[in-house]
Amino acid sequence: MIIRKGIQKDMLAVLDLIKQLATFEKEPDAVVVTIDDLLRDGFGENPLFYTFVAEIDSKIVGIALYYYRYSTWKGKTIHLEDLIVNEENRGSGAGFALYSEIIAQGKRDNVRRVEWNVLDWNTPAIAFYKKSGAKVLDDWLVAQMDEEGINNFMNQLITNSK
Repeated sequence: MIIRKGIQKDMLAVLDLIKQLATFEKEPDAVVVTIDDLLRDGFGENPLFYTFVAEIDSKIVGIALYYYRYSTWKGKTIHLEDLIVNEENRGSGAGFALYSEIIAQGKRDNVRRVEWNVLDWNTPAIAFYKKSGAKVLDDWLVAQMDEEGINNFMNQLITNSK
């Protein structure tokens, strides 16, 4: 197995793994990101994300996609957006290798925190994270506003300003 930084030619495999994750997370139709989005956003002048890929026999079997954030309390942090291993290679060590590479990247970058989200029903992942020394916070909820919510909010602002 080889763990390496993702490059442009990997993005088709990256998108396939993203779609596999969406299916695993019971949202198979939620992925709207495209190859063009990944190429533009990951490889432009100011990349919005970075990837590590896991290869077995020259085939990409897993990815870790991350980006940098800034915490008002901690400073520079890494946010691990997704760590995905295709179903047939789960248990191969690819997930652990990718996870380890993300933590190592945080150490190389001198970040004060690496963070990610995990679904509350994904008990194997939660157990793994806790065993590795990560804290799984029970007292924080994730808040999001999707594209429809953004549009509705902005339309309401416009309506109220008239």
